[in-house]
Amino acid sequence: MILSGRLLMDPHWKPPGEPGDFVWRPSPELAAGSRLAQFMRAHEIQTFDDLMRRSTEDSEAISWFWDAVIQDLDIRFTKPYSQIVDLSQGDPWARWCVGGELNIVESCLDKWLDTPTKDQAAIRWEGEDGAVRSLTYAELHAEVSRTAAALRRLGVKKGDVVALFMPMIPEIAVALFAVARIGAIVLPLFSGYGPAAVSSRLNAAAAKVLFTADGFYRRGQTVPMKELADRAAALSPSLEILIVVRRTGLAVPWTQSRDFWWHDLVPSSPISSTEATERTEGTEATERTERTESAESTSSEDPVMLIYTSGTTGQPKGAVHTHCGFPIKAAQDMAHCMDIRPADTVYWITDMGWMMGPWLVFGATLLGATMVLYEGAPDYPAPDRLWSLVERHRATVLGVSPTLIRSLMQHGEGPVRAHDLSSLRILSSTGEPWNPDPWNWFFRVVGRGRLPILNYSGGTEISGGILCGNLLLPLKPTAFSGPVPGIAADVVDENGASVREQVGELVIRRPWIGMTRGFWNEPERYLEAYWSRFPGLWTHGDWAAVDSDGMWYILGRSDDTIKVAGKRLGPAEVESILVAHPAVAEAACIGVPDPLKGQAVVCFCVLRQGHEPSDALRAELRKKVALSLGKPLRPREIKFVRDLPKTRNAKLMRRVARAAYLGQPTGDLSALENPQSVEEIRRSR
Repeated sequence: MILSGRLLMDPHWKPPGEPGDFVWRPSPELAAGSRLAQFMRAHEIQTFDDLMRRSTEDSEAISWFWDAVIQDLDIRFTKPYSQIVDLSQGDPWARWCVGGELNIVESCLDKWLDTPTKDQAAIRWEGEDGAVRSLTYAELHAEVSRTAAALRRLGVKKGDVVALFMPMIPEIAVALFAVARIGAIVLPLFSGYGPAAVSSRLNAAAAKVLFTADGFYRRGQTVPMKELADRAAALSPSLEILIVVRRTGLAVPWTQSRDFWWHDLVPSSPISSTEATERTEGTEATERTERTESAESTSSEDPVMLIYTSGTTGQPKGAVHTHCGFPIKAAQDMAHCMDIRPADTVYWITDMGWMMGPWLVFGATLLGATMVLYEGAPDYPAPDRLWSLVERHRATVLGVSPTLIRSLMQHGEGPVRAHDLSSLRILSSTGEPWNPDPWNWFFRVVGRGRLPILNYSGGTEISGGILCGNLLLPLKPTAFSGPVPGIAADVVDENGASVREQVGELVIRRPWIGMTRGFWNEPERYLEAYWSRFPGLWTHGDWAAVDSDGMWYILGRSDDTIKVAGKRLGPAEVESILVAHPAVAEAACIGVPDPLKGQAVVCFCVLRQGHEPSDALRAELRKKVALSLGKPLRPREIKFVRDLPKTRNAKLMRRVARAAYLGQPTGDLSALENPQSVEEIRRSR
């Protein structure tokens, strides 16, 4: 069956297990004590279904709900909003907290300074080399104030774009908050990107400043970073300032007047105009001065962050997020789904370049919790590194990807059993769909059959989750308990009608506060990506289903986006690198199932005349992609073919190439100009 040019998954889907086959149920005490239950009691809501109706039913419901969330999270506004949501320009362009002013950093950091939380750890960090650091909320606020002052001294101002190309060290969180504090816009970048991927995003956003490091440690190796940043900067004419953290002590190239060492720049910056006189009065006076470093006045809808996410065609898309959007949605998901509160220590395995990095930083601090940052590989120098981190830092909430669990379970139960994981109370996961065996291993071995696995799925443009578990509802293996409160999720057929117990498209029927405010300088592309499939519905691009017990399942992407170990990659990004090689005329890249990574990249290349296929060329092309985009995104295979499946108007049909390579039905091929190309790809398996 074809759905708008895409092959629909089997509509006669059957869920894993049997009806009523729940493996975890919350105790009455656990459910009643959860933050979600407390929120419901405060608003006299009896059941989760009632909450979903009251938070999503119509525009009045969403206005009530998000206003209640803002109060529940204690979000501080310097000027109150007059209206929670304005839909006058249509749902895709909803405006939130209209007329309000806030700088979200004040709710993340400043509000805790007059409370006992100021002395609690905001960040616990561990390097792969064993180095450990900790910053309390008061210390983090002071570091952010100093760094914000440094940026102001350099002439960075409200609205400037500042990129973060750094390892997961405390300075990356400091930089994120400092940029937001002065009203500039954060552009987080994956630390494993190559220079081409970095420069393409710097140029798309016209970034003025880049934070980086001399290097970092990964699997026992010292990985240079400044040199990559320099190569990207050379291709980015808008970049004026490069700030470097000394992490490894590597010797690095230097560009005078552009490059600054963090340790030279930040301490030398005055915290405020009164710092010089008040410093002589002692530490107490200094702390008081640090607290007076003002946050820039920003409106609710001023951009706080751009996160670039790859699509199936063209350049990466810059999702725009605001001070009242992404951070509030992140904290709401943490509070209502994962039950995170100030006593919690959250360790979520991520990178700042992926959505879950900023999600962790904003969400944890808005709730007054502690976040764990770790620089290296979670299985180095031994497969128990992850579990030792949980034990050492007494993590209470652990977030992983199914890919990681598939990798770690190969080492058996011994590495897990060797560590005291009794601090854990919540397990969570995101990145890609689960398989039953790894889910059950995680539940049985790590959670000892008593901790919930709160499966979490959404996206960069969502600011968090569409679906998630919670502490009120039971769980089945690989499933989601339901939508996140405030998200009007649905599964629809090809006509946009709701369906249950069969596969359909995952959609959202109402706006929510965390939705992206569009793509940076590309409004039409945003409308095409999410609002063109079904009138009035956000179409997320996932296949989904709901079983007879109301459990939700994500079954994979309905577009061509490749997802390698939870990292989304647009085929066009890889194809552009391949066709830049003098031997390659055309290229098509697809994602194929991989037992560890969820998906792996397979590329088909048509060579130019005078060039012949060879193992040496195949290795050279794989290396070229790895150098540009980073080793994690290196293609698993390069296949040489004489032609690629294309329509008569020269549109490349990646879905056809993927189906042929995997031996699946290719669907209607009548639009193809060259149907013989399909058989060649099928033979290349």
